Amino acid sequence: MARRCGRATSRFTTAAFVVCLCLAFPPAAEAGLYTASDQIVLLSEQNVGSVLVNSSAAMVVEFYASWCGHCISFSPIYKKLARDIKEWKPAVNMAAIDCAADENVKICTEYKIRGYPTIKFFHANSFANSLGMPYRGFSRDVRELRHMIIDSLEYPGHRTCPQLLFPFSVTVVEAEINNFFETNTVQHLALIFEDDKSYIGREVTLDLLQFENITVRRVLDTEEHLVSKLGVTEFPSCYLYYPDGRFERLVVKFEVRTFYVYALQRLPGVVRSGKPPPVFTELLKNRTEEPWRDFNSSRVYMADLESALHYSLRVELALRSVINGQALTALKDYISVLAKYFPGRPVVMNLLKSLNTWLQNQNKGPISYEAFRERVDNTAQVPDAALPEGVRWVGCQGSQPHFRRYPCGVWTLFHVLTVQANNIGDSDPKEVLKAMRNYIHNFFGCRYCAEHFENMAREGLDVVTSLPSAVLWLWYRHNRVNNRIAGDLSEDPFFPKIQWPSPEMCPSCHTVKDNGEHSWNEAQVIPFLGSHFSSSRILTVVSLLGKNKKVQELQKVTALRRTVSDYLEDEDRILETQRAKHSRLLQESLGQKHVERIVREASNPITSPPPSSVQEGVEDEGPQDLVKQRTLQTKVEQEPRPAFSLGMELDAGLGMVGLQPVDDFNELNSIHQGKGLKKRELAGQYFKREAEFDHRGLWMSVITIGFSDLDISLCVILYALSFTCLLAMCVFFRSRLR
Repeated sequence: MARRCGRATSRFTTAAFVVCLCLAFPPAAEAGLYTASDQIVLLSEQNVGSVLVNSSAAMVVEFYASWCGHCISFSPIYKKLARDIKEWKPAVNMAAIDCAADENVKICTEYKIRGYPTIKFFHANSFANSLGMPYRGFSRDVRELRHMIIDSLEYPGHRTCPQLLFPFSVTVVEAEINNFFETNTVQHLALIFEDDKSYIGREVTLDLLQFENITVRRVLDTEEHLVSKLGVTEFPSCYLYYPDGRFERLVVKFEVRTFYVYALQRLPGVVRSGKPPPVFTELLKNRTEEPWRDFNSSRVYMADLESALHYSLRVELALRSVINGQALTALKDYISVLAKYFPGRPVVMNLLKSLNTWLQNQNKGPISYEAFRERVDNTAQVPDAALPEGVRWVGCQGSQPHFRRYPCGVWTLFHVLTVQANNIGDSDPKEVLKAMRNYIHNFFGCRYCAEHFENMAREGLDVVTSLPSAVLWLWYRHNRVNNRIAGDLSEDPFFPKIQWPSPEMCPSCHTVKDNGEHSWNEAQVIPFLGSHFSSSRILTVVSLLGKNKKVQELQKVTALRRTVSDYLEDEDRILETQRAKHSRLLQESLGQKHVERIVREASNPITSPPPSSVQEGVEDEGPQDLVKQRTLQTKVEQEPRPAFSLGMELDAGLGMVGLQPVDDFNELNSIHQGKGLKKRELAGQYFKREAEFDHRGLWMSVITIGFSDLDISLCVILYALSFTCLLAMCVFFRSRLR
């Protein structure tokens, strides 16, 4: 019998217990034990009919209560089972429903649920009044639960389709094998020899249901003639049969389900149903925006890491114009771990450390992305600090522009950071993982992906207690994501999602339990990850593929002597590009301030020329023409004298912030050509005269700012007349008083 939550005998005790639970737990909609990222269909009143009634696939459903302790402890097993049989979905799928939610009580009552957890099997094409077949006394071992589901699929009373629709239960004889390719168009026939009690053949068949050009059949050990013909002595074992009558044994490390599936999925021509076959490198060159870059899949490329940083800091963060609150804290943590653990080139590390220092000092509230971007672009011109612009994907490139790339770069970046933190030691084990979690939660562009990652972090981050466990945690979650998105539209057919590392890449990382179940050898996985993502193995030069050892050694020496690699921009060139960009921006800034000053002066009514100064028949073209006319007038009225730029002291004293030194304007004018050059030269002469110090001293230079000599002469005459009038009035009144 399945474990069931006990019922209280006292109504008062039951009521009090329920009240306490309501206070302790949030509503069922928020406190469910499963999410969409668990690859489990979440049943509700809206979809229960379409999922359980007349479905093309069988359904395994767990009826649970989110407050039930047994349900909570069973949920990790149910999630693991869902991941384990993900490829079986054409034949069977998994679902769950929270009976503690008010909206689901009626459904659970209709299906006669009396305790939790309850698991029921609904065969394909079930009727509306079907209550399902309950599993009584079900195990909490994934392997036994998997076998229980296979038994349910094969149970004669629950079949509504011919046996040919259940190939996982079909065994073949020698006569059928000899005529197989006459009636089938597949490229490969895999024969798994086993005894009648073995489940491996049926499991492998179900695992390959979603793949084309491959057929798997069981051959029982009772087929003595065929067993003797092939010389089969081990059960289980797998043989490949070809149309020309040849048999070849499939070589695997262990004769178990996982190794069979991995080897068969990678046979030539075997592809996932509905997916185009992988294309070759020669074709890829014409199908992507960038030329294909040959690479070694067993290495990490610095070009991928720097591309991920560029996209993260210059593209993804740019979606927020203002960064504050938790997002600002997440950004500080992210930059902090980058400055601390990123094994980058000197120029990149200088930039990250400078950026981190500036960011940690921002304690007065929100920051604008514009200010942050200026630091990323190093407008402060910190010596020898730069982050290359643009992306150059190498190990993370995809067969199409929308495959892999930035998501692959993010995973690679954080794997490198966790390994670097482990190698350095003496730090918080969760430091990098928390930074990754908060960055993805606040900034990662794929919000659906961010939600899935948050679900994984929420349920399992507490198990991280050491630096090696942090490395393993990220690796294990990455494999969970690979399992979830295998077969999705986002999967690159040229790079199928697998449980990584593969048996070819790290044979010692894989092992099996006594019962034949695949298991990871974590004692070997940790050193493998530490080596694969170590700073010493990160490549900054072109990959050497398809070469013999002598040629490789020769090219390695040549590559090390090169100043610019094929895949990574040289540091000197990065700095040169950055300095040229800064110079261009400075010139543009000076030019913009120059124009603004011209417009401001032209709009001043005191300094604007009278309408009579405008020639008849000439159309007014705006402030720049007015300034030009005023400048020409000034040139006629006043002869040029030696000019000096206004000092910073004068700017500060008069509040004239924004006035540029005359030398800067002259330098700017020397850059521009053509008609624009003439206009700026005339305007520059006007500003020179504004800033002149004449022989009467500094005070006169202050008075003459913005005025021509004619203006000053008129003012002096008016002041003199006013003074004469006042003096005459004073003399008149004094004489009258006497």
